[in-house]
Amino acid sequence: MEHYGILSLLPPIIAIGLALWTRQVFLALLIGIASGFFILAGGNPLQGLIGTMAGFVSVFESNYNTEIIIFTLLIGALIALIQRAGGVEGFVNRVLSWLQKKASKADSRGQRRRVELLAVLTGMLIFVESNISTLTVGTLYRPVTDKLSIPREKLAYIADSTCAPACILIPLNAWGAYIMGLLAEQNVEEPVSMLVSAVAFNFYPMLAILLLVIVILTGRDIGEMKRAETRARTEGKVLRDGAVPMIAGEITMMEAKEGAVPRARNMLIPLITLVVLMPVFLIYTGWDHGADVSNAFFDICNRASGSKSVLYSVCGAIMVSAVMNKAQGIMGVREMVDVILKGMSGMLPLALLMVFAFALGDLCGQLGTGTYVAEQAKPFLSPALVPTVIFLVSAFIAFSTGTSWGTFAIMIAIAVPLAQGMDTNVSLAVAAALGGGVFGDHCSPTSDTSIITSMATANDHIDHVRTQLPYALIGGGITTVLYLILGVMGV
Repeated sequence: MEHYGILSLLPPIIAIGLALWTRQVFLALLIGIASGFFILAGGNPLQGLIGTMAGFVSVFESNYNTEIIIFTLLIGALIALIQRAGGVEGFVNRVLSWLQKKASKADSRGQRRRVELLAVLTGMLIFVESNISTLTVGTLYRPVTDKLSIPREKLAYIADSTCAPACILIPLNAWGAYIMGLLAEQNVEEPVSMLVSAVAFNFYPMLAILLLVIVILTGRDIGEMKRAETRARTEGKVLRDGAVPMIAGEITMMEAKEGAVPRARNMLIPLITLVVLMPVFLIYTGWDHGADVSNAFFDICNRASGSKSVLYSVCGAIMVSAVMNKAQGIMGVREMVDVILKGMSGMLPLALLMVFAFALGDLCGQLGTGTYVAEQAKPFLSPALVPTVIFLVSAFIAFSTGTSWGTFAIMIAIAVPLAQGMDTNVSLAVAAALGGGVFGDHCSPTSDTSIITSMATANDHIDHVRTQLPYALIGGGITTVLYLILGVMGV
């Protein structure tokens, strides 16, 4: 494949450098993309500017990209309908009622463990959107954990270590659609299969959840968290003296409509519909009447359209939610349309980030960035080290910028062609890029996810970062060793 030599590195380097310096991912991506089109235009500023605008427009020439962007917007619509109908409030009330019945032994270790494990389960079940998961866990369990003298730091750790890991390990959401779009931009023929195989190698999110469960079951904490637990148990203080808890301001969930009866099924049924319809539409989009029935399932998955499947599934879930709203007399058609539009508007930043990411991926393909990196790295970088290096670089970028999604946009455009050029397992490289993004995000004090977690749990933000960091570093260290072992084994 042709490439532009060292010039092909400029767009991702500029994007990474500006992202680290300014912490403005959109601006960094825009300038990085513009620099690439100036290179393609031979240095002509006017043609470079026109090429940049054309590059963004060309994102929508791909049905795949357009379907995924629309899916992201519609996820916001579904979440808004569920919240407005009182589905989230109903689910919260149901869980609180159950917890109150079990709260008679508030001083027992078993009661604390039960509440913490239930918080983990709740965070994992709401995998449709990471911020909603975090906000739900924080607002739902804070009154209960305060009553049981569980420190706010522990609740924040639980919320933060379940939301993003669950979303990326169960990618039936905007995360999965976004990643599949990035893979498609790298000309991966079967992005659905690639994502599924990458999940199997995505060790950091698995370890983050596993370590959390082990800590809860054993009651063994380390570092700042151990001191926080001791303080809460002996002094009854869920916050340290002098702590400044963050309180959610504009980052809140849509309130239920006044007069709407809170019902958990208004949340559970649409979400179950979304999950059930995914495999149904994968079969529908991948079905070939002439295929060998004995290999039907795997053949169907390979031919299926992930973008169409997630789009059709979320449309089905929205229709189910709308019918339930109408049947219960909660909202009329006009009000539901308004709620849907408000929900979609809340997802515009993510949709815009997708456009930028897809444009950068396509640009790197035209410049041959991955091919050039692979050619230059071969004499110095062993194929066995590729997954480990990708994981650590992704973690550094995510830590410095505070965004895992922006990291995915930069690193997948490099990781896929690099792995292909170095004859390394591409699924392993993709998993390393994804896991590194989540790892760095967990460690970063500027991470939007960490900030929202501190707000949702009314915790001091720096206390949250300091108490979670040792666990994240343990998970990241083990993951690094695992990637090194698999790389050496040639998996």
